Amino acid sequence: MLNYRLKNYFFFLVLLLVSGSVAAQQASRKNGKVKLTSESMKAGAFIDVNASSYPASSYSIQQLVQQVLINGQSSCATPNVTNVTLSPNQSQTDPNRFWGYFNKGTTNFPFADGIVLMTGVASQAGNTAYAGDMSGVISQNGDADLAAATGTNQGSQRDAVALEFDFVPNSNQVKFNYLFASEEYTGTFPCSYSDAFALLIKPVSGGPYVNYAVLPGNAGPVSVTNIHPANQFNGNPFPSNCPAINPTYFGGYNTTSIETNFNGRVVPLTAVATVTPGVAYHFKMVLADYTDNSLDSAVFLEGGSFDIGIGFTAGPGGPVLLSTINMCDNTPQILTAQVVTSPGTTYQWFKDGVAIAGATNISYTATQPGVYGIQVTIPGNQCPGSAEITIVGGTTPPAQDATLKLCTTPSVSTFNLNDARPLITSSTSAIVHYYVNQADAVAQNNNFLNAAAVSSYSGTDGQVLYVVVSNGAFCSKMVTLTLRKEATPVAQLTATKVRLCVGESTTLTAANGATYEWVGMTATGATMTVSPTQTTTYSVYAIGAQGCKSLQPASLTIEVVPAITSNLSGGMICQGDVITLDAGSGPNYTYLWNTGDTSQTISVGTPGAYSVTINNGVCSKVFTTQVIQAIIPEIINVNYTESGTMVLTASNPSNGALEYSIDNGLTWQNSNTFSNVPRNTVISIRVRVKKTSCVGFLQYFTFVMQNVITPNGDNINDIIDFRGVNQNKDFKASIFDRYGKEVYKESSLQPYWDGYFQGKRLPTASYWYQVSFEDPASKKPALKTGWILLKNIE
Repeated sequence: MLNYRLKNYFFFLVLLLVSGSVAAQQASRKNGKVKLTSESMKAGAFIDVNASSYPASSYSIQQLVQQVLINGQSSCATPNVTNVTLSPNQSQTDPNRFWGYFNKGTTNFPFADGIVLMTGVASQAGNTAYAGDMSGVISQNGDADLAAATGTNQGSQRDAVALEFDFVPNSNQVKFNYLFASEEYTGTFPCSYSDAFALLIKPVSGGPYVNYAVLPGNAGPVSVTNIHPANQFNGNPFPSNCPAINPTYFGGYNTTSIETNFNGRVVPLTAVATVTPGVAYHFKMVLADYTDNSLDSAVFLEGGSFDIGIGFTAGPGGPVLLSTINMCDNTPQILTAQVVTSPGTTYQWFKDGVAIAGATNISYTATQPGVYGIQVTIPGNQCPGSAEITIVGGTTPPAQDATLKLCTTPSVSTFNLNDARPLITSSTSAIVHYYVNQADAVAQNNNFLNAAAVSSYSGTDGQVLYVVVSNGAFCSKMVTLTLRKEATPVAQLTATKVRLCVGESTTLTAANGATYEWVGMTATGATMTVSPTQTTTYSVYAIGAQGCKSLQPASLTIEVVPAITSNLSGGMICQGDVITLDAGSGPNYTYLWNTGDTSQTISVGTPGAYSVTINNGVCSKVFTTQVIQAIIPEIINVNYTESGTMVLTASNPSNGALEYSIDNGLTWQNSNTFSNVPRNTVISIRVRVKKTSCVGFLQYFTFVMQNVITPNGDNINDIIDFRGVNQNKDFKASIFDRYGKEVYKESSLQPYWDGYFQGKRLPTASYWYQVSFEDPASKKPALKTGWILLKNIE
């Protein structure tokens, strides 16, 4: 609107030539919108209001109420809406009208579309950036109903506008969503300029209006002064006498990416009214500026959010259900639509948005959590009514009756009921309350045992407590806890004998219990006959009549004289060797050898049988062993491969364990296989009977014939050298050319071949060799043949 009040003041002050304080007041009522930017100037940065591109922008106010507000632009009509009026009365063809249709377009405005009411020109609320104060003339002042509903002065109201209509609800509740916005959200204006909105409802037959546009928790009406944050539009704090009021419901100030031409707005709100089905009500939505008409405000009514009010009851004639109810363990819940019906009314139930086949009655039995909806079609009304109710599922924790046993001691005389929890329920998250009285448990009141009482409850033997186990929300089960209480017994144990020899028995007797638990045994009687083979400690718990077990077992040690043992072993000896025979040590052992010796060990050098008698003062036992004459083993075969693996075979006439060495006896191993043995090397092989001096010896040359020689004088592969192997008995070596001509024959004068024949260098070619000798290990003839590649410098 045009700032008429300020202009008139300014004109009046000019006439009176007074400019100081009033000029400052005029400046203070300027709109504090952010500066326009390239972002805010872009197409689509603002919501669309009464834009010609939307068919609804040309709707009459009755069409907007019926087809946008109530039915969300469906093609059906709502005959329950009548007597739609506007104040002031403006037609849909008036470009400066205060009402109209809005669509969020490409913005992030919270509502997709709906009806806008404004104390100025509605089209200036969006479409494009409007830098100045929104202007327009509304020939209205205050509204008495709005003043009464918001607790303001009617005389201070300006530009009051209203939308009114009559409506007949089908159920006990109607509601719709709305959002309040204002230019007053700038400077310190929210401290005093109380632009406000009210939704007033009363029966058509008469009665006072009730304002349902109020904040939750009775936090007051929807107005600029009742909803604002702690800081101003520019970030500065409000004066100390103007603290934040209901800031939770303030949606925020405009930024550079603005959606409307208002400085700020509240969060989306919902008006909910309780009504009587079938009774006609008068609705009045009224909005006004306060103190002056300089800066405008508006209310946005979300399209399709007007709920015609179908409710639910718990079965026909049952209590009214809330919008959200609880279901434990899928216990069936009867849902009945609370709606005024007439002949021909039809019903269709839905679960989670999907029609339920065959669910076409006024009632439906739900057996699972979910969002249940009903669509009601009343004859003569093209628009079906619908409503939803949410059933929240819950699971009752597992719970069962239990018995808690207390075995008292001098230091423990009270129950710790926390110990019963795992007996009652396997759930670790369940809430468990213990009640002394069953009536309190049924009521689930606060008369349950507190934490201190639970951890130290005196109780009596046989007492029953009532336990409520819940999931912490709404699902619970009541079970019983039976208390059992007795004194803990003290076990005793005696024996007929406490010291035994191996094979003897003794009888153990327990006392002070109704039954007994023998440690490590299954018997439960008071007596036990045992025949231990070693010193053993026996223990037994005493068990009372109520099952209480002694805190400690009674224990008794039965000593058994250990069995005499010996690790006496003989062995093998060579001629001249001496072996030590050890009978082994033990408690109280004495010795008598068949040689007459009485020591633990004796040294002998003669093969034969030896025995010793060991006595421990109670028992005696004879142990016998053999000393065997060992025979020197011999190497009878050596298997050597070009890869460096040598496998030895030795005779073993003594049948004793052998060990082997290929470094002349420096190191020995049990295996007869050696790896990485070098080629063409004399190896000193030894084999012996373990732990004796019976050693066999053999010098062995690891002969491997080269298959390539290059006699070029670099001392690398210049010759084939037979020295080392030519010491073997019957050694012969010859090399032939490919025509069979012998070009080399080994001799003591020339034990190697250098690629020459009769003093001349032979040509590069392949030559055939033949080497034979008696194997020094097996004493059998050995023959090696093959080809040699001679590469001579041409």
